[in-house]
Amino acid sequence: MKSILYSCIVLLCTSLSFVSCNSSDEPLKFAIVSDLHASAMPDGKERMQTVVDVANKENVDFLIQLGDFIRLDSASRSLNAIWNEYEGEKYHVLGNHDLDTYTKEEFLKGFGIPNRYYSFDKGDFHFIVLDGNNLYDGKEYRHYAKANYFVESGMRAFVDPEQLEWLINDLAATDKRCILFSHQSIDSFMNNGDKVRQVLENENKRTGFKKVVLAFSGHNHSNYTKEINGIAYMQINSASYVWVGKPTMTEKRYSKAINEKYPLLRHSITYNKPLYAIVTLTKDKIDVKGTQADFLPPTPRELGLRDSIDIYPLVSTIADAQIDLD
Repeated sequence: MKSILYSCIVLLCTSLSFVSCNSSDEPLKFAIVSDLHASAMPDGKERMQTVVDVANKENVDFLIQLGDFIRLDSASRSLNAIWNEYEGEKYHVLGNHDLDTYTKEEFLKGFGIPNRYYSFDKGDFHFIVLDGNNLYDGKEYRHYAKANYFVESGMRAFVDPEQLEWLINDLAATDKRCILFSHQSIDSFMNNGDKVRQVLENENKRTGFKKVVLAFSGHNHSNYTKEINGIAYMQINSASYVWVGKPTMTEKRYSKAINEKYPLLRHSITYNKPLYAIVTLTKDKIDVKGTQADFLPPTPRELGLRDSIDIYPLVSTIADAQIDLD
């Protein structure tokens, strides 16, 4: 009798241990960063190191960057080595400036990215990476390659039909909650973002529940969270700076030598520390813990700038946010 009782206790403990290790109640956590432009910043190494160190310290399940990362050249090897200090899984999203001097094939191969768009599962969530770096002239779609995207704004930032069809099928093939990543924002910057949003909304209608819950983006070096037809859209600020597009008295921020070596600074305002976010997902909610920085002076206010550039808030932060999954 004692032997039978002992066996039952062992079996029960083993079962409880298995359930605990595989429970959907276990939170999932990842680190997200965008627009590092590490090769173009005088402290690019330090900014990337901070992000990687935080990802390791927080023991996140993966680290993802939303594009405009670093150059694919010998000068960037030390930067890529820092990125690879993160001990877990790492994911990339293609940004437009990643394709300033390379084709997509070259950049994907150089960083070991499986495809220009792809998806993966973690826990109870399905993650989708999109590629908005495509041109459309009204007749044909073409990939960004070697800075060919410097054309009229209405001709760039498209998700091509092949990718849209893949997205429809990819969404239908999973029963998990879905989160998207793209460089250009689906809610405001993609020229056919309305078609992408329709695909997402159609899937939610088809399944009858909030299956697609959130889409992250970068590119605009800003921060906001908005909801459109039940889906949240969050802009992740640049880790490094805001692009102003006109002189910003950067000679007061950096030495002449630095300004000459990093010409991007002339029309930008740098943040005094890197921005990134830690995202925690549970069965009930998504919690985004952002970071706060200051503008290196002269600040936007000192330069007479408004609180936004076009429609995008001019801020040096990634604000905390919470998205309910009900």
